[in-house]
Amino acid sequence: MTPIAEELQAAYAGRRLITPPSVRPGGLDLATAYRIEHEIAQSRRAAGHAIVGWKVGNSNPDRWAALKLDTVTWAHMYDDTVRYADWNDATLSIAPMLSPKIEPEIVFKLARPPASGDAAAVLEATEWIALGFEIIDCVFPEWKATPLDFIASRGVHAALVVGEPVYIEPDEIAKFAGELADFTVRLLRNNELVAEGAGTSVFKSPALCVGELAAAMTRRGGETLQAGDVITTGSLTTAMPIAAGQTWIASLNGIPPSALTLRIK
Repeated sequence: MTPIAEELQAAYAGRRLITPPSVRPGGLDLATAYRIEHEIAQSRRAAGHAIVGWKVGNSNPDRWAALKLDTVTWAHMYDDTVRYADWNDATLSIAPMLSPKIEPEIVFKLARPPASGDAAAVLEATEWIALGFEIIDCVFPEWKATPLDFIASRGVHAALVVGEPVYIEPDEIAKFAGELADFTVRLLRNNELVAEGAGTSVFKSPALCVGELAAAMTRRGGETLQAGDVITTGSLTTAMPIAAGQTWIASLNGIPPSALTLRIK
């Protein structure tokens, strides 16, 4: 691995803050950011961890101009970072993390790569969807860094907790494609409402977000979406800081996944 990839790995392992690569001499460009993230993925794979899918970031196009982006960003997820919540209830330790935040997201598992980027084609290629919580973590002081820094640092992915899957029947695809562009979410901390959001905030629909991810990965070259991939689609609300002892609940209105509860320890 390059020195910066090794430094990022060591910073996460040691819960240590470091200077973002983008403000160091030479800076950081998009190609280098993805190369660093890929090096970390290959190192984790060599250590015995399987890659199970992709986390998506920056899925709100309204923010791209300010962030100097033109599409979504992505990073690998692993068999030791993705877990499943039996009966939509799970407990997660954040002891290994430095500055964790929680994001409610719609999660897809692909049965095959989508034939195109429209919502119906994505759903036709989907094995199931679920409500999930992605936990993100950052080794840059006060989360002050660029999207390129976040890409390089594993996409700031720390964990994904996936709720009970929902299987979409073929004759329900057209209806569900519309519902994915018209649902809302409520996020509660210790039974207090702290954030609300909607499916339209992630590329107008989580299904369209998966389609955009597929297209963006193809344009960049290299790895592409495959059967069996688990994919997040971006936070439906503002990411919220979390602490041990809290209980978080996300509930949806307009699509079927049941409310998901996560207890932080």
